[in-house]
Amino acid sequence: MLKQLGNGMAVSVGIFLLTLLFSLPLGLLVAFGRMSRNRIVSSLTKIYISIMRGTPLMLQLIVVYFAPYYVFGVSIGGYRFPAIIIAFSVNYAAYFAEIYRGGIESMPKGQYEAAEVLGYSRAQTFFRIILPQVIKTVLPSITNETITLVKDTSLSFVLAQAEMFTIAKQIAAKEASIGPLMVAGIFYYVFNFIVAFVMERFEKKLDYYR
Repeated sequence: MLKQLGNGMAVSVGIFLLTLLFSLPLGLLVAFGRMSRNRIVSSLTKIYISIMRGTPLMLQLIVVYFAPYYVFGVSIGGYRFPAIIIAFSVNYAAYFAEIYRGGIESMPKGQYEAAEVLGYSRAQTFFRIILPQVIKTVLPSITNETITLVKDTSLSFVLAQAEMFTIAKQIAAKEASIGPLMVAGIFYYVFNFIVAFVMERFEKKLDYYR
C-alpha cells in the first residue's frame, strides 16, 4: 500500500511543480496582454481569463484532453499527463495574471517617471524597479493560489491519472478501510504546510522594513 501511495505522491508533486513552472511566467505574459493598449490583444486576453475563471477546471481538463481527437482526429494515446499539465497551467495562469495585474497597477506612476528621468528603458524600469515590488505585494495572493493548486491536483482523476487521492480511493475501496484516505489527507496537509512555510520565508526575505 505504501509503495502505491508513494507513487501517487510523486505524480501529485510532479503535477504541482510543472504547473507552477509553466503557469507563473505564462501568467505574467497574460497580465501584459490584459494591460496592453492594443484593444484586440486586451480584449482577447480578457475573454481568455473570463473563460478560465468562469468554467470548472474539471471541464477544462476534459476539453484539453479530448479536443485533439475530436477537432483534428489526432490520436491521444500517451497524451494524458501532458494534457493535465496544459490544462492546469492555462487555468492557473489566468488567476496569476489577475494577481500580477493588480500588483503592477498598484505601483505609483511616479516611479515610472523617475526611472525615465534617470535614463532607464521601459524594460529596465519594469524588471529592476517595478517587478521586485510587485512580487513582494502579490506573494500572499500567490501563496493562496499555490495552496489551492496542491488540493486541485486531485482533479486529475477525471482523466484517469493515478495520482495520490485516486490511488488512496482505490485502495480504500479494495480493503474496505478508511486508512488510505486518512494517509492521503495527511499528505495534502503536510504538503500544504511545507508550501506555506516556504512562501512565508520568501515573504520575510522580501520584507525590506525588517
